[in-house]
Amino acid sequence: MKRMLIGLLAGSGWMSGYAYGQSVQLYGIVDTGIEYVTHAGKLGGGVIRMPAITGSTPSRWGLRGSEPIGNRYSVRFDLENSFNLRAGDINQGGRLFGRQAWVGISGPTGSWFFGRQNTATLYTILDNDVMGPAIYGIGSVDAYIPNARSDNAIGYLGTYRHVTIGATYSFGRDAVGGNSPGQGLCAGSVPGAPTQCRQWTAMIKYDGPTFGGGVSYDEQRGGTGAAANFFDGMPPLPMTSATDIDARLLVGAHMIFGKAKAEGGWLHRNAGNKSSAPNIRSDVFFGGLSYQVTPAMIAEAEVIRVVNRQHDTRATLSTVRGFYLVSKRTALYAQVGYLWNSSEAAYTITAGGGGTTPRRGANQLGAMIGMRQLF
Repeated sequence: MKRMLIGLLAGSGWMSGYAYGQSVQLYGIVDTGIEYVTHAGKLGGGVIRMPAITGSTPSRWGLRGSEPIGNRYSVRFDLENSFNLRAGDINQGGRLFGRQAWVGISGPTGSWFFGRQNTATLYTILDNDVMGPAIYGIGSVDAYIPNARSDNAIGYLGTYRHVTIGATYSFGRDAVGGNSPGQGLCAGSVPGAPTQCRQWTAMIKYDGPTFGGGVSYDEQRGGTGAAANFFDGMPPLPMTSATDIDARLLVGAHMIFGKAKAEGGWLHRNAGNKSSAPNIRSDVFFGGLSYQVTPAMIAEAEVIRVVNRQHDTRATLSTVRGFYLVSKRTALYAQVGYLWNSSEAAYTITAGGGGTTPRRGANQLGAMIGMRQLF
């Protein structure tokens, strides 16, 4: 009994020392607001609602931690959940940690990550798109971009002075079916089909004091239940074979002028299956400006143009947004956008949930006011 007691005390002391060397942080964003959208749905009526997507950044909470293990190496993890305040429901197909769920190791040569994680596409767009994941932004014409994540993935990021290189490889990119609307389920890891539902992404970017930019490539293979949605009102393209490819090339850049920051880029998408001839291609051009009016006020504007020649669909989205910083952690904001659809297009201005896709050729006005709290 005495030996057992000594062993328990020694074990407790060892565990206390282990926990003491580890750093764990709870963090998050709570954000919601009220939105008004015109010409929503086939009947073309207006709708007032609390949307799923905010005018700022999605609500989330997470746990991140790190532990030094010697020789400038650390073990790290990040578990990040995304949720809606309107009903308390969970995003990303109901995943508990749908934004990120990975463990990895970091050191002098970069960082390796294992689990559900951001792709190179998301890392490239972050600093080169004014509106980011906001409700009237690039997600309105390609919902995958602000949701560019992969399940079952291995990733690498390394920064050398101002240059960052990164890549991800997924054995099965979407085991739940909630990465972006209309993409279907593509779990992967199927015996005898080694490329089914695989995804790989790669990027290189430069971030200097006043200028930066990057290039990324993102390739998704098809599989059982998968599809490619172009979000223009046309039916999604079935991507049920491992030989089907949905690829995106992204080029972005930004420049800082005193209190102003200009950002913009080009997104090219090319998707095809065995029966599609030619492949379906779309091009998205975006550019915007952010300006610090006062220490407590920020004004932003962006124009987005999408062209899909195979579908004969085009649209232009212009949007403006303003922030009032109540404190370091609290902000009030308002965003207004207008979307022009071509005669065959049915893009929707809002990425805030279903039911607002207009009839073909209809234009839309969207407006939202909201509040954001960081913790």
